[in-house]
Amino acid sequence: MNLEKHIRSIPDWPKKGILFRDITPLLADKEAFAAAIKTIANRYKDKKIAYVAAVDARGFIFGAAIAAELNVAFVPIRKKDKLPCKKESVTYDFEYGQNTLEVHTDAIKKGSKVLMVDDLLATGGTMAAACRLIEKIGGKIEGIAFLIELKDLNGRKKIENYNISVEIDF
Repeated sequence: MNLEKHIRSIPDWPKKGILFRDITPLLADKEAFAAAIKTIANRYKDKKIAYVAAVDARGFIFGAAIAAELNVAFVPIRKKDKLPCKKESVTYDFEYGQNTLEVHTDAIKKGSKVLMVDDLLATGGTMAAACRLIEKIGGKIEGIAFLIELKDLNGRKKIENYNISVEIDF
């Protein structure tokens, strides 16, 4: 299935000069959404993944569905002050400013293989921080899966030491 035809481009959003890639048409099409999840999950079905971890918020959509497809646990990586138990955190710079990500310290069993998932690879800052966070609590990053990559932003440079898969690139 051609997943790219289900991505809408919105110029000058959230600010002038940005071409936003909107995934909501893909999510609204049950066949396209299912195809995206199955395609990504199939890349990792033989990798002995124990957990899928994804970043709040759009990453949750894909991460939780891929975890279910792989029949593994899901680890939510949240924005600051959204988790109630003991947590680890990482602060990083991203396209529009600075952010902090957190994860529960007991979210994974140390040494377990983790698949990192997000909807979009832009500058790579968010995913690089998320990977550092999972590694801080003992996870082994088996791969990073994205639905979309914005190639012009060179986000791969920040995560080039990991195995990366992308379904659509712009």
